[in-house]
Amino acid sequence: MKVFKFGGASVNSIERIQNLPNILSAYNGEKLVIIISAMGKTTNALEKVTESFFAGNKDEALALFEVIKQQHITTAKYLLVTHFNDCLAKLSDFFTEVEWLLHDKPVREYDYYYDQVVCIGELLSTVIVSHYLNEAGVANTWLDVRDIIRTDDNFRDAGIDWAYTEGRAKAVFGNWLYGNADGGTNIYITQGFIGSTDENESTTLGREGSDYTAAIFANLLNAESQTIWKDVEGVMSADPKQFPDATFIDELSFDEVIEMAYYGAQVIHPKTIKPLQNKGIPLHVKCFLDSSLPGTVISSKRVKNLPPIVIIKQNQALMHLHSQDFSFVGEQPMSDLYELFGKIKLKPNLIQTGAISIQLCLDDREEKLNQLAAAASNEFDVQVEKGLSLLTIRHFTNELLHKMTEGKTIVLLQQTRETVQVLY
Repeated sequence: MKVFKFGGASVNSIERIQNLPNILSAYNGEKLVIIISAMGKTTNALEKVTESFFAGNKDEALALFEVIKQQHITTAKYLLVTHFNDCLAKLSDFFTEVEWLLHDKPVREYDYYYDQVVCIGELLSTVIVSHYLNEAGVANTWLDVRDIIRTDDNFRDAGIDWAYTEGRAKAVFGNWLYGNADGGTNIYITQGFIGSTDENESTTLGREGSDYTAAIFANLLNAESQTIWKDVEGVMSADPKQFPDATFIDELSFDEVIEMAYYGAQVIHPKTIKPLQNKGIPLHVKCFLDSSLPGTVISSKRVKNLPPIVIIKQNQALMHLHSQDFSFVGEQPMSDLYELFGKIKLKPNLIQTGAISIQLCLDDREEKLNQLAAAASNEFDVQVEKGLSLLTIRHFTNELLHKMTEGKTIVLLQQTRETVQVLY
């Protein structure tokens, strides 16, 4: 059994959805669990719906959501004939789920509403793709992943209840794995990125969390492998959209990919590797535009002589914390600070400490930055600098570092033997 994950780019047009049967034909007869993301820029559009709703602009939120509805209905019309009515009925259920919420007034925190609205993107895309594949002769069974993946209520970055989720996965997939249930279909299609609390409230696992969802299923079902299908030939040394001369890397270790993901590489969600590494399940990154290409293999094997790997994170903020009474920044202030990170659910991208000061590089999420600044002001004088970018180079050379930072105003720099990070 294999687990596949198709990202938003692989289902962002009629033509790309129509290409899926060609890819799957190479795996005819194999058992597949297929995780599918929201189509194209749907998640971004749903974020704008949430923002309008939370700001009290109900009519604007409903109008923005209507555009998303019509885009999905139009896609279904172009793809489907015999299965269109069934598909539309299922889509309408999810449309109603969001519209019912948007007619209300926000009384809970933003992150809660974010998850209730944004999760719909994956549900809509999988409904359309599942119906299309069935109509195209690729028999499959659609599942609502919220009935399987149980999480806590840390909205927008939910933690997995592994024991409950494992029990549900065995209940749903047990007969299928060792026999042939569901009328003989070898393929299950479900959603990435989302889960559900024990009170049936939708949650999300963090942006780009579909990779992680696939890894959860691969781990719990003891998959032979996991494959992430992307619009590039495999893992590249940099984002090819930013760096056209980025080079292809055919093989990587789990350790290296964890480091890349930690520093912000978009190729794989940071939480993806642990469930795979724990069971020795190899991860393949392949190109849906040309499925004959070998792609990148990621495994426990150590790989040497890697090229410099470049990662840039935009929209960064630097928080300067200065001791109010000029006392040293020792164990207790740092302990207090890490406790705040846990409470606010913030992960610094870079920390630099001095005798009486601390500098924190963070993603510029205004609401959370304000929470941290307010709480930290009990012990520190706080200043925030915005509009920054964080450059990370793994296996750097001095020549490349100079080239990448030439003309930039460097605010902060950290360097080890393997990695250099520059905030500019």
